[in-house]
This record gives sequence, C-alpha cells and structure tokens, in this order.
Amino acid sequence: MIHESVYELRKSVAGSVRVSKGTVQVVDAEKLRKQDIDVLVRDAVFGAKPVKDYARWLIWEAGQALDARPASVHDFYISRADNRWQDRTVPAMNIRFTTYDTARAAFRAAQKTNAGAFVFEIARSEMGYTDQEPMEYSAALIAAAIKEGYKGPIFIQGDHFQVKASTFKKDPEGAIKEVKDLIAQAIPAGFWNIDIDTSTLVTLEPETLEEQQHDNYTRSAELTKWVRDLEPEGVTVSLGGEIGEVGEKNSTPEELDAYINGYKKVLAQLGDGLVGLSKISVQTGTSHGGVVLPDGSIAKVAVDFDTLKVLGDRAREHGSGGAVQHGASTLPNELFDKFPEVQTLEIHLATGFQNLFMDHSAFPESLKETIYRYLDANNANERKSGQTDAQFYYSTRKKAIGPFKPELWALPEKAKEELYQALEDQFVFFYKKLNIDNTKELVNEIVKPVEYHQPVPASARVAGDDLGLAD
Repeated sequence: MIHESVYELRKSVAGSVRVSKGTVQVVDAEKLRKQDIDVLVRDAVFGAKPVKDYARWLIWEAGQALDARPASVHDFYISRADNRWQDRTVPAMNIRFTTYDTARAAFRAAQKTNAGAFVFEIARSEMGYTDQEPMEYSAALIAAAIKEGYKGPIFIQGDHFQVKASTFKKDPEGAIKEVKDLIAQAIPAGFWNIDIDTSTLVTLEPETLEEQQHDNYTRSAELTKWVRDLEPEGVTVSLGGEIGEVGEKNSTPEELDAYINGYKKVLAQLGDGLVGLSKISVQTGTSHGGVVLPDGSIAKVAVDFDTLKVLGDRAREHGSGGAVQHGASTLPNELFDKFPEVQTLEIHLATGFQNLFMDHSAFPESLKETIYRYLDANNANERKSGQTDAQFYYSTRKKAIGPFKPELWALPEKAKEELYQALEDQFVFFYKKLNIDNTKELVNEIVKPVEYHQPVPASARVAGDDLGLAD
C-alpha cells in the first residue's frame, strides 16, 4: 500500500515513529523493525513526491536514532596506509536492483560473519537506468539496516562519478558542472564516499605521462575542492581517483606517479590543508560486466596481480590506502582470495549479483521473457553487429531494472526467499574470501559516524504537535 498523503503515512507509523516540532523519536523500535519500516521504505521508493520525501526523511532520522548512520570510510583506508591493518580487501558492492531486499541480505551476511568493512555503491550511470536518485538509494540502505537490526557505520559510495569525455570536448565546464551538481545532490544524502572519475580525460597523444594525465589530475583536484566545501562538519568524505579507464590498457606505476604528483600540486594551489585521496583506481585486465561469449558464458580474464600489488604499494607511498580493482564480480571464484594477498584495498562487485539474481531458477521465467521483449522493443539500437541474443540480453538487461522496478519489488514470496538467500550466501562468500569477516570491531574502533540531521522536508508541518500525532 502506498499512502496518498503525509498525514496518512504519519498516522500509519505513529505507533513506532513520532514527530514533534521537527524532531523524530523512535518510540517502538521493535514495531518499526518488524512492520513499519516496510511501510516507510515502500513510500520512500514508490510514493508521490511529498510522501516520498517525508518517508525518506523519517528513515534517515530513525537511522540516526538507532545507530544506522552513513559514514565515511576515509579514516579506515588511511589507517591501512599507516599499516594499522592489512591482508583485507573491502568489497564495494553495486546494488542495482531491489536495493532494500538486496541490502538486507548483505546486512544479514555481515551479521553472520561479524563483518563491518563493506561498502554499498551506485554509479552515475546506474542511477539513471535503475531509476535511483541518491536520496532514495540511501533511504533503502538505512531502512535495510533498521530491518535487520544492523548497527554501525553504513558506507554509501558514489561509484564512477564520471566526467563524460564527449561532453568535455565540446563544453569542458559544462561537463564538470554535471558532476558537481551530482555531488551536491549526493553528499546531503549520505554519499560520504565518492569515486571521482576523470580518467576519461586521459589522452595518450602527448609524449609525457604528465601531459597525458594533465586534465585527469587537474579536474580531479578541482572536484576534490568542491567536495571539501560541501561535506558536513566532522565528515571527511572518502575520495578515490582513477588513472586509467577500466577495460583499457593496464596501468603502470609511472602513470600513477604522474597523476598523484600533479594532483597534489594542483590541490595545494586550490587551498591550504585540503585533504586528498584515500585510494586510487587502476586497470589490471578486467572490464565492467565481464566479456560475454556468443553462448552467454563469460570469457576468462587474466588479472595482473603482480601489477596490482605494485600499484597498491606505490599508492600507499603517496599516502593513500592503496589501489582499487574494478570490474571483478564475474571473475572465477578461486581468484578472490588473491586480492587480500596482494594487499588490494578495495574491489568493485556489480554484475555478478545481477547475474545471480536474474539467472536463478527462482526468478520467474515469465518476467524474464517480458523483460527481454521490452529490450527487443526499446534497446534494439544497442545490438551490435553479429551479437547473439544471449550477448545482447546480457549486456542490456540492466537497462530494464528501472522500468521494471515495481515488478522486481513485487516478486512472489517463495521466489524472493530463494533469491535473497542465494544473494546472502554470495555476500558471505565474498566477505570471507576477501577477509573482511571479523572486521566489525576494527571498523568501529577507527570510524566514528557523525550525527547528522537532514532538514525537515517541505511536506512536513512543524508547528504545534505536528498533525496531532505527537505524544
């Protein structure tokens, strides 16, 4: 049920969450967890704008009260540079579909394994085709934590906040403004971890690496200054840079040096004492989503772990926590324990979760066929010459996640039980393989989430007893 008014929503959850003069109080945490958080998150995702905004605000404020708070992973990553911990790789997990239920599975896996060092993320491009703006995404994650009784920092990351190279060539300032506008929307929503991706601006024509990386490090520093001016008091947003576009040629230590040295020089010119990067993304042989073969299987990829280790060591010499590996979720399972061995700081996992979900036997075949017919009708222009149906559907089905959001949220209960158990098992697998099980206490020791209250939305009334529903 979606509420048609703020009043109806407030009345529905008054037994667990009360509002008086703009302050939210959780009066029955158990009722909120068992029942009312489901009501709030559905309104936060599917409600009309006034109801949606109010539900998201209630979820955020309830999370503040129940210690389910967004946080920055910056201090945790910098502590790796100081060798306070090692032999662990933090999974950054792109949750594209059914964010609430999928994140619930991730939190259950964390509780099973006592994990605390994991990140939820969504890329700029994913926000578009999955129809998830920053405030909706963070609301779904916080609601999932409340539902599962998870307490502690929630690391929410903007993945590939990328400058579009084609736009930059025609209108450099306009291309940068697009990313600045997204950052300004994301930070108030709790995206206190952001991957600045200006690697699309690297050009290989100049003779020197410094010239090749010039636009990359200059614009990366500019966006860093923008973030530092916007971040809440007491929060140091964790920022990542990138030296080479994923799927292109492998990165080198010399490229990393050229990028970070240029970045530090420009950043110092932009202001005194500006905090820099906590990590650097590199390319070592993978690609986003993997390479799908004509029969629908995924091609084997050779990850250059030696280069990954060298780049991570070099990144730490420059004061960051280390190197980041993108495009890894479709790699063979036996490779994942190699990442902690070579001291990879963070690894990005995305398409593998989508594959597990949509290719699982419990996923309704009729819905899959409907999705594929939709892709035939609406995404035919993306079919490459010689592509098989399996290749086309594999590469484009992510584009159906937004249009089919209601159907995906409303899967039959039996199917949901099997699907989210499979996802929970997969999260447990990654937490253990990447050696971030039993990191809860370490994270809590290093990371201190800041209490941050969002402004009351315009749909709220804050005078008197606020709709007559306060104590």
